[in-house]
Amino acid sequence: MGTSRNVERRTILKAAGATAATLGLAATTGCGGNSGSGNGTVTIRYAWWGAEERAKKINQSIALFEKKYPKIKVKTDFQDYVAFWEKFQTQAAGGNPPDVFQNAVGFLRKYDKRGILLDLKSQVDAGNLSLDNFREGVTKVGEVDGKQLGIPVGSNTMALVIDKKAFRKAGVEAAPGWTWDDYFKALKTIYDKTKVPGDTGYFGIMYLYDVYLRQNGKAFFTDDGLGFEQADLTEWWTDAYNRVKAGIITSPKIVEQDKPQSSLSAGHAASEFTWDNFAVRYTAEGDSDYGLAPIPTTDGKDTGQYLASLMLSGSARTSHPKEVAQFIDFMVHDAEVGKIMGYDRGILASTEQYDAFKPTDTVAKEIAQYEEDTAKAGVLGTITPHPSGADTVEAAFLRISGDMAQGKSKVSDAVKQFFDESEAAFQA
Repeated sequence: MGTSRNVERRTILKAAGATAATLGLAATTGCGGNSGSGNGTVTIRYAWWGAEERAKKINQSIALFEKKYPKIKVKTDFQDYVAFWEKFQTQAAGGNPPDVFQNAVGFLRKYDKRGILLDLKSQVDAGNLSLDNFREGVTKVGEVDGKQLGIPVGSNTMALVIDKKAFRKAGVEAAPGWTWDDYFKALKTIYDKTKVPGDTGYFGIMYLYDVYLRQNGKAFFTDDGLGFEQADLTEWWTDAYNRVKAGIITSPKIVEQDKPQSSLSAGHAASEFTWDNFAVRYTAEGDSDYGLAPIPTTDGKDTGQYLASLMLSGSARTSHPKEVAQFIDFMVHDAEVGKIMGYDRGILASTEQYDAFKPTDTVAKEIAQYEEDTAKAGVLGTITPHPSGADTVEAAFLRISGDMAQGKSKVSDAVKQFFDESEAAFQA
């Protein structure tokens, strides 16, 4: 799971909603084209999104799996985020999705609604897949309406990445329990003293707004729609627009010009909200000193945070549910796989893998410590439900907020447009 600006999370409009009507046909079409052989060997198809480095690690892990299960062969397929979901929708519409695939919470209800996802509880009951030895609360991410539709491979939570040098130069500190008022005052101080905007654009990150809403007794989503009112978003975006115009927030035009680099690592901001495990990108991209800071709060206590996760799901059309379950079980529990994968997809979800991997670089150590400290603080709640269409809604939130911040639309018009597009996405 990541910020809206992360390549794995942004520009999903093409991959979401465009073929929703077609996908409705998938529930009535055939079985997956899985293969078997006369000697009892079966082949399952595994697909994921990510870069070449992730592919190398996954292929190493698969080699270990095939050594342990010589009668199961794994055929692999991977693309970048957008291409993955485009291809997946085509395969799902044709009744032939991969047997097992990487998934995220925003897609669970969408594809469960279309009969694409395998309820893995039957395989847990059969002893082919274990839900034991997971870090507390992680498996809840893959639960929908009493069904286990995904098994987490890693976890992450929202965090604030700061340019430590900029914060020190401005004489401000990101301290546990600080409030949103403290945060925005810090941004103004940073801008006044360094002429660098304080934040890259918090207002367009759906998952951050969810955290803020949770701090105030609401949530971004309910089971079947939005959990907040137009007045709530009007206030959020009005304040953001004023801060952009005041120079406290990076201009969206500069954010676009900096892509694919973050404006934080480009030196055009002093902080950025993101998923904690994405912190590695800033050290790789920039030349300052970056670190993880606490989420601002409304009351000085409740951060609204929860664990999100990338996960593995199975196809309801697979001819080999047992083998799919055995593969998932191996990939999430095997200690050697944990050592290979590291924190590529978040902090390792099972205790076997979490204990097996010992981070050696400074950034990975800080990410692990951040999640450990957050868990100890007792602030982590249960992830907000994501209704069918949540992926399209997230893309709309990012796009419309960006137009609003650039003055292409009035705040009132942007809010109305977002609610209209969200309603259409939920009904698709």
